[in-house]
Amino acid sequence: MSQQLSRVSLRHPGYPFPSIPAGGPSHRRARVPGRFLVTALLGLFVFLAPALPPVGSAGRAALGTSAAAAVTDGHDSGRALAGFKIQSSARVKDPAAEVSSPGYPAKGWYQAGPRSTVLAALLAAGLYPDPFHSTNQKLIPAADFTVPWWYRSDFSVDDSRSRRTYLDFSGVTSAADVYVNGRQVSTAKDVAGTYTRHELDITGLVRPGANTVAFRVQPNDPRKHLTVGWLDWLQPPPDRNMGILRDVVVRRSGPVVLRDAHVVTDLAVPSLASADLTVKARLRNDSPDTVTAVLSGTAGPAALSRRVTLAPGESRTVVYSPADHPELHVRSPRVWWPAGMGGQPLYDLDLAVTVDGETSDTAHSTFGIRDVQAPINADGARQYRINGRPLLIKGAGWSPDEFLRWDPAYAEHRMQYVRDLGLNTLRLEGHLEPDEFFDLADRYGILTIAGWECCNKWEGEVNPAESGEKWHAADHAVARASMAAEAARLRNHPSVISFLIGSDAAPNAKIESGYLQALRAADWKVPVIPSASGKSTPVIGRSGMRMTGPYDWVPPGYWYDKREGGATGFNSETSAGPSIPTLDTLRRMMTPAELETLWKKPSAPQYHRSPSATFSTLKLYNAALAGRYGPPTELGDYVRKAQLAQYESVRAQFEAYSRNAKDTTAPATGVIYWMLNSGWTSLHWQLIDRYLDQNGSYFGAKKANEPLHIQYGYDNRTVSIVNNRSAGASGLNARVTLFNTDGTKKYDRTVTGVDVEARGVTTTSLTLPAKVPGLGRTYLARLLLTDTTGRELSRNVYWLSTRNDVLDYAKTDWYYTPTTSYADLTGLTSMQQVALDVTATTKGTRAGTSTTTVTLRHPGTTKAPVLLTDVDLVSADGRTPTLPVHWNDNHVSLWPGESATLVASHRTVDPDQTPRVRVSGWNARAVTVPSG
Repeated sequence: MSQQLSRVSLRHPGYPFPSIPAGGPSHRRARVPGRFLVTALLGLFVFLAPALPPVGSAGRAALGTSAAAAVTDGHDSGRALAGFKIQSSARVKDPAAEVSSPGYPAKGWYQAGPRSTVLAALLAAGLYPDPFHSTNQKLIPAADFTVPWWYRSDFSVDDSRSRRTYLDFSGVTSAADVYVNGRQVSTAKDVAGTYTRHELDITGLVRPGANTVAFRVQPNDPRKHLTVGWLDWLQPPPDRNMGILRDVVVRRSGPVVLRDAHVVTDLAVPSLASADLTVKARLRNDSPDTVTAVLSGTAGPAALSRRVTLAPGESRTVVYSPADHPELHVRSPRVWWPAGMGGQPLYDLDLAVTVDGETSDTAHSTFGIRDVQAPINADGARQYRINGRPLLIKGAGWSPDEFLRWDPAYAEHRMQYVRDLGLNTLRLEGHLEPDEFFDLADRYGILTIAGWECCNKWEGEVNPAESGEKWHAADHAVARASMAAEAARLRNHPSVISFLIGSDAAPNAKIESGYLQALRAADWKVPVIPSASGKSTPVIGRSGMRMTGPYDWVPPGYWYDKREGGATGFNSETSAGPSIPTLDTLRRMMTPAELETLWKKPSAPQYHRSPSATFSTLKLYNAALAGRYGPPTELGDYVRKAQLAQYESVRAQFEAYSRNAKDTTAPATGVIYWMLNSGWTSLHWQLIDRYLDQNGSYFGAKKANEPLHIQYGYDNRTVSIVNNRSAGASGLNARVTLFNTDGTKKYDRTVTGVDVEARGVTTTSLTLPAKVPGLGRTYLARLLLTDTTGRELSRNVYWLSTRNDVLDYAKTDWYYTPTTSYADLTGLTSMQQVALDVTATTKGTRAGTSTTTVTLRHPGTTKAPVLLTDVDLVSADGRTPTLPVHWNDNHVSLWPGESATLVASHRTVDPDQTPRVRVSGWNARAVTVPSG
């Protein structure tokens, strides 16, 4: 134990989440469905149970309370421990029996939340400065986390004789010895792995009044344990996320417990006229007597009841089917759809088991009715179909907080951003979030693809190029138990559409067999994918996905080539890498000296990029930025050019996949942008930064995925219309105009009567000529889509060059394709500054939220357009951005005489002070105006 750990600092605790109210749908109670497992070595019951509302788990997980959880009987009879006291075993000399007994003083121990890593608790206690700023994380001594840490918590019961008591938990990282009231009830050999679920019968140890649970948590090493790791995403936390990451629940029940309650749905496709529901639940008699129990309840519209006689210790699965309960054949069901395709209705499953007229146990969960198929098409790519309709997967990779702190408001704001971006899917490569995450996805209609991690222990047996160690017999058991637990937890969430049992590598026959056995036992209905790469497995066969990159900078035109990472098939993780945040965020996360290095030294290692040698610098990105736009002259110029570069690159990626989705040969079927966000303050792989600010990457994606969209093809200079809506559009007008950077018009053409079907693509007869007289080397293309009345439906502006980027595909590496010659966009630097007319008003809409309306008008004092104008809300003193914020549009471009009205929804920071509006951009003269 270092001396630094023994003192408490008054410095910033490093908690990065904004204190903002959750908006949108209300949070659903957590649930913990599951499948029965047995830990034979201890002879204890270990199985997966239906969830109960967690207590104390909402909000900042690292901020706990010392109050004991009072466990009562009744509906959903369970209570999560309210929090823990934690301490390093290096400082605890008392025997385990004393540490785990009621009344143990725990003096000098640190407070932890109900779900908390060790480091999350220490950060909340203020031991270290903000680890997301500069290189502060290096100050945290990793040696402090190479020994076990104690977690102890108290709970109370009124009566220990009439009810049975169980300890139900998962999320232990990496393993733990478990004690109750001074007695060891399990060992780290049996409680191992982040995703395994355990239920321990502690009836004989529990006493009326105060009781104590203690975990001696072992250090984590993702190379050696089936837990969680970070690889090249970010600088890994010094404690490697050791701790307890999910609720520890104390359950109370009568002689018969109810577990594994779930609904298997079978929707009639394509008619959607009916659905068959099959309800399953496991009853177990834990009493010494033969018992007759009644299991009854409702599943959606169906009432259920059955009498069951169970011998002592007997466990039986009760099945209700449409054959014996006709109400389970549901006509005209309320079908769950992804966002933009329909609604997200959910049904309730409520069951209770009674013995001699008294409730013994209950279960509650929700489920959705939908059908998911993902056949492999003629080109070998997965083509997802939701409720019989083909769907282009447009998603991004989700990252949790680096210290695995769960904040429901912060998560919900990111989910709202996902919908705002026009994305329909999130991929979780390991780091499988708690139940509330999937509840949010269900309510927001965001599809999720879950799966195991690459490159550490999870692939140690099959990916020798990475750092994971080979598996032993015990690892196979942990992997199977992990799969069983996660399958049971996720199966009722309609948002979950697949599980990837491999990432960069696919499991071998033995590992695959264990996974598939667990999935079948859990009644897993949606597709199981062998790998996120092209690797296959003996039973499932081809993956139908590919992982061909890139992960670092490539020019916009790259995405249109149907090779490498270009727009064909299903690319499970890809992007042009770096995403430089806004100046506001950069100044929060880096020192002035580090910011100087950022733009002055292109090849310098960047701590906030990645620990990987491949991605440690911004060399490729900075070279492209200087080569295409000209060398930066100062930090603001560097960031300004970065926003243009990121906007055009991200926009092109999504536009290429959208356009090619309807191709008759080698169509695009899915793309996962790598990534949606970072778990810390980062310089790469993010559409959303750590503080929920939005840069060029964000608005490039939002533009590309707008509901009805006009776009330019870098490969063939055609103009296409992409319709993401569920209704077709007809009689549209598509216009393209080319300008020199001084605003001089050089080409103008319109086509009329353009039709596009629902969720379709139409390539118009508009093709830009290869040469236009008088057009400069750098020029602008303005694309407009209007309806029959002339109303503007979509506007898209490109900055292009008569000199194209040239790629050297022969030298493609796994993470990028070299560019041997850059497009010349340096002409943008000579664009005249434009002083826009700006007016703004703010109105409160409901408690805690406001709407700010901003009108921008180009006064026409110059012919030059204003390019990529950025509008931000800031505090009354102009220093702090108002975040999160939702804009109907932003980063807009205007020509002389044009205007745009932007509407922002945001929290009300101060009812007595409206925010100010800050306008900047490529060539908009910077100005800040009031919105009162």
